[in-house]
Amino acid sequence: MKLTAAVAGLGLAFVATIASAADLPDLGGKEITVVTENAYPPLQFVDQKTGKAIGWEYDAMEALSKKLNFKVKYENISWDAMIPAVSEGQYDIGMTGITIRDDRKEKVDFSEPYMRSEMVMLVRGDETRFTDAKSFAADQALLIAAQPGTTPFYTSVYEILDGNEANPRIKLFETFGATVQALRAGDVDLVLTDGTAGAGYVAASGGALKIVGEKLGVEDFGFIFPKGSDLVAPINAGIEALKADGTLDALNKKWFLDYKMGE
Repeated sequence: MKLTAAVAGLGLAFVATIASAADLPDLGGKEITVVTENAYPPLQFVDQKTGKAIGWEYDAMEALSKKLNFKVKYENISWDAMIPAVSEGQYDIGMTGITIRDDRKEKVDFSEPYMRSEMVMLVRGDETRFTDAKSFAADQALLIAAQPGTTPFYTSVYEILDGNEANPRIKLFETFGATVQALRAGDVDLVLTDGTAGAGYVAASGGALKIVGEKLGVEDFGFIFPKGSDLVAPINAGIEALKADGTLDALNKKWFLDYKMGE
């Protein structure tokens, strides 16, 4: 009687939290291999001071492993090889800020979204030749960097060029980090990125980079799995639990507001 009354006094939210925690799947301590690119700060990247791979997604996966009782083994792979490798079952989960898209769903299964991002234009800090997508497209001398298979490569979606993937103004790089290095070096003039990662690069650049123009589109990010993976449902349950208990909000604050790259 006293215990029941005490719990009732804490309100329905507390009871719901207990119920949801009890309902979470238990993966029995199994080892799950997660592959990532380590080139998409602040989601996942290598800290230059420590040499350790860190970021939002690493923290989220660690939180999921505790919620669902599994161990994580991390592997590294380039972006263009990630979806094929996960599709073939070489890895259990892929994570690198992967946009949920119907064409990719033909090759891999996605988790529920763990983050929503808005596409922005990242340029050098002293850029004055263009201020938006239209003025960039109008200047034939300007170049854009992209990674094969990424959303920025589908230029028609964001009305940057003409939708032709073979356009010579598109310069391809293996990693996202390499696109930003090329931008800073003057080898290209524009990188499309999500607003959160772009803000991280701008903050760490000391004025060398900035964001221009309007936001170009909205993307939902998810983890990827081999088709038919039995991990999709548990991970989805874990993501919902992390949303409900405030973990994802805390990670957003840690990595997008408080963390200062390069310090």
